[in-house]
Amino acid sequence: MFLKKKLALTIATLAVSFAAASVSAETLRYAHVGSEGDSQTRYASEASAAIEEATNGEISIDLFPASQLGGVAEMVDGVSLGSISLAHHEFASLAQVVPDIAVFNAPFIYRDKEHALKATDPQSPVIREMNERLIEEGDMRIIGRMYRGARHITANFPVHSPADLEGKPFRAVPLDIWISMVNGFGADPTPVEVSELPTSLMTGLVVGQENPLTMLMSNSLYEVQSHVSMTGHMHSILAVFINEDTWQSLDEGHQETITRILEEKAQESLQWAIEREASLVDELTEKGMTFITEENGLDLDAFRDQVLAQINEDYPNFEPYIEQISEIE
Repeated sequence: MFLKKKLALTIATLAVSFAAASVSAETLRYAHVGSEGDSQTRYASEASAAIEEATNGEISIDLFPASQLGGVAEMVDGVSLGSISLAHHEFASLAQVVPDIAVFNAPFIYRDKEHALKATDPQSPVIREMNERLIEEGDMRIIGRMYRGARHITANFPVHSPADLEGKPFRAVPLDIWISMVNGFGADPTPVEVSELPTSLMTGLVVGQENPLTMLMSNSLYEVQSHVSMTGHMHSILAVFINEDTWQSLDEGHQETITRILEEKAQESLQWAIEREASLVDELTEKGMTFITEENGLDLDAFRDQVLAQINEDYPNFEPYIEQISEIE
């Protein structure tokens, strides 16, 4: 009798274990290009941990930071094909699927940080339209975003106006809208993946680049760049996008949990950026960087006029989307 009871208990325990294993079998592969110390790495780590906790481990997430699964194009292709479950990067990285989505990276189109975050809410009219096209053309959708910070120009010499960059090799994110923008800077656009950026600056392949201040610190770019021009030309908003088949395989409750957590993290990321940028100016100054602002000679109007003229010439179809974005309160 004892053996029968023990056998029955063992079978029951195994059944529960198998059931638990089947419930917790959903593992998502999450890729991004951020390095250790960057706010986007913090975002991915905290969001993933929160999702696992909120779903009681029914969804687990394996993180692949620092371009472990490839550069931008490979990452987008991976999500489209389903070999990568979800990823985050600049909205313009999805332009290889839906070209117009690059409008969210157009320079000088947001009033401020808060406007940038509201305009890129997955529930905003423009994002909903883009999502319909992403699903149809690329089998993926945007489910969240993070605010990474305003992007500024850095170089190994003072930059006060586009004339200072004329004809010089300047790093462009390997996306068309960045090439257009760098042309607007007056420079010679040179596409460089983020993983190769420090070496490219050190060897002189490029003499400058543009990124949020957090990037200068996390990637030690202060070692190879001497000046920061506070242009704030673009608000860096990263889209979180997921394979559509993967998304549809999740039950509605899990979908709601994921989108809720990503929204919470989006709002937190805005606060991280606000709090961090002020202290970073002091920290980078201590590292030897010189900051150029409108108060000490930065001709921001020249950058704005020249860059917008280039964008309008290269992307005339952006106009209706920019109008919609400007109307978002």
